[in-house]
Amino acid sequence: MVARSSEVRPSAVRHSASSGAGGRRRRGAGRLAGLGLGGAALLVLLTGCDVGKTFGGFGWPQGGITPESHRMYDLWIASCIAALAVGVFVWGLIFWCVIRYRKRGNALPVQTRYNLPMEFLYTIAPILVVSVLFYYTAVVQTDVVKESKNPDVTVEVVAFKWNWQFNYRDGQGRDANTVASVLGTSEVIPVLVLPSGKSIRFEEQSRDVVHSFWVPELLFKRDVMPGSIRNTFEVSSIDQEGHFVGRCAELCGSYHAFMNFELRVVSPAKYEQFLAAKKDGKSTQEALKAIGEPEYATETVPFKTRRNTANFNPSDATAGAGS
Repeated sequence: MVARSSEVRPSAVRHSASSGAGGRRRRGAGRLAGLGLGGAALLVLLTGCDVGKTFGGFGWPQGGITPESHRMYDLWIASCIAALAVGVFVWGLIFWCVIRYRKRGNALPVQTRYNLPMEFLYTIAPILVVSVLFYYTAVVQTDVVKESKNPDVTVEVVAFKWNWQFNYRDGQGRDANTVASVLGTSEVIPVLVLPSGKSIRFEEQSRDVVHSFWVPELLFKRDVMPGSIRNTFEVSSIDQEGHFVGRCAELCGSYHAFMNFELRVVSPAKYEQFLAAKKDGKSTQEALKAIGEPEYATETVPFKTRRNTANFNPSDATAGAGS
């Protein structure tokens, strides 16, 4: 015979089990809420400082000198912050599952159980993230490659093995006329003089093979193609005056590394004086001296090419049109 005090009523067992399950659910919800609050606090902290500068631009070059470069930089930083936010959330879920559902015995877990909200989240969230990134990428790309009908300055970039020629044009397209020209040689680095605060269109063509016009501070480069292809791009303005190294970014042959030039950004008044001096027949060095600028490139120097008449491209060969 069993004493009445030792009997366990089924309702009491169910009540006890129900209380334990409810407590676990509340603790799980509390963990998720804490994770969400932590992620939100992290985003608030990140938006309160220069994230790109703090983390070295997340691999993106800093120091852009055009509005287009700033737009591309901002898109990259925003994408990295979004990726970090998604990563922190996913890592949090992974570690929570590792701890919450760790092995507690030898029994095989239920194999047919599923979590519908979680599966919905993992299906819809990636689509939303990709859609948002695609939208902003398309907006920035459209803005960066946009060209105006009448830019303030048009420069024809002529690449050849292995140097540069810059022709200042009086209009756009092949039918425009060259009013002044800068031609680089093995002994003299070509200096491309441009004004600050003005829209500038670059029209590129190659005399021989594929080259690539690249100034790192522009955060933009375009291949220079041979034949009838005429690549063009435009910057709405250059916001910083100074001297910047330009390079060929396409492996174009034996002396590819020697294809340097210098971008010299000056005030609009100095630019007009430089262009007037070139139109009067002065050399590039004389025109630079006339506006108070160093006569030769200051950020890069000519390489010793060791060329002679037996080389493929001898030093006395004529290269590029114009002068």
